[in-house]
Amino acid sequence: MLRSPAVPLVLDEPGRRRLGVVTTADLTAAGVTKAEIASAVRRGTWVRLRPGVLVAAADLAEVERTGRRPGLDALAVTTTLDRPSAVLSGATAAWIWGLPRPRSVTSAVELTDPHRWRRGNGWLMTRASLPDDEVTTRGAYRVTTAARTVIDTARSWSEVAAVAAIDAALLRGLTTATELAHVLARQSFVPGIPRAVRAVALADGRAESWLETHGRLVFAALGLPPFVPQVELWVGGQLVKVVDGWYPGSALAIEFDGRVKYRRPAFGRTPEEELWREKRDGDLLRSLGIRFVRVVNADLAGGRRGLDEQVRRSLAQRGPDVREFREVPRAAGRVRTDDTGDDGWLPRADDRVGAPRPGSTRLEQG
Repeated sequence: MLRSPAVPLVLDEPGRRRLGVVTTADLTAAGVTKAEIASAVRRGTWVRLRPGVLVAAADLAEVERTGRRPGLDALAVTTTLDRPSAVLSGATAAWIWGLPRPRSVTSAVELTDPHRWRRGNGWLMTRASLPDDEVTTRGAYRVTTAARTVIDTARSWSEVAAVAAIDAALLRGLTTATELAHVLARQSFVPGIPRAVRAVALADGRAESWLETHGRLVFAALGLPPFVPQVELWVGGQLVKVVDGWYPGSALAIEFDGRVKYRRPAFGRTPEEELWREKRDGDLLRSLGIRFVRVVNADLAGGRRGLDEQVRRSLAQRGPDVREFREVPRAAGRVRTDDTGDDGWLPRADDRVGAPRPGSTRLEQG
């Protein structure tokens, strides 16, 4: 029985660093015949992503398992187009930077090219200027900078989605307020730029999840006093908790709760251990006069009267006069490491597949 061809060693390592993507042209140049390639595709050993672009079935399965399919599609499109002037942009660039994206974004790969507009199967290329300092390389991807990416997306995304992406970029130090202002100034006459200007003005750079950004905007819309984001609460020289929002006068903590940190707790803790830890810390802080308002996504959608009344009722009560705890606000741009949050804002998985095996290639031979 014929054996499926392996990726030649000269192509193995470069392909591994590009989510396993190889091209028919490279394979044939390395001595793999078209008949061998066709046979491997028929047998399912290799999968044809686009004309002339292949990936091993095992690598594709790993990419799917680790949630990196948008990156694979982006690499397949850029490899097929082979246009050095085109760079990944928009929602695709947001994924590459690990920024939150609205669920409504399409799976189409988005690109920007300063010379032409084109549309193809599963991709859209926009014609727009691309100054050199707004283009960079991140892993295997040539992409718009984080500043250019969030300004581009803010021109068309909803307010919450746009501000959440900017918050995330600022929090992780991917860009600065100065860089954002520079991109905005260059695009002063671009359609949709007033939306981006408003989104940048609303960004804070301390929200650690989409839910926190949404909550901050809803609190402002309800006319509630602004809280201080990301405040450390210390007791007896120990950091007990970092609360999402803090009202100092009332010693009121606002917690924007998603389910991810309980489903997938940090540092190897089980969900039960995470819940127990949360309860113990909460009991300690309540015993010192700190009160909590927990906000979930449902509280921010539709009618918000209950949330408004609860927060105002809590703010009407003074905090303890004698405080046996310290309140330490965190600076903007400081990434929190003691919680996973429910963000999707942590750096994306890299663009490497397949653990190297000495003396072997990453494709099955049988």
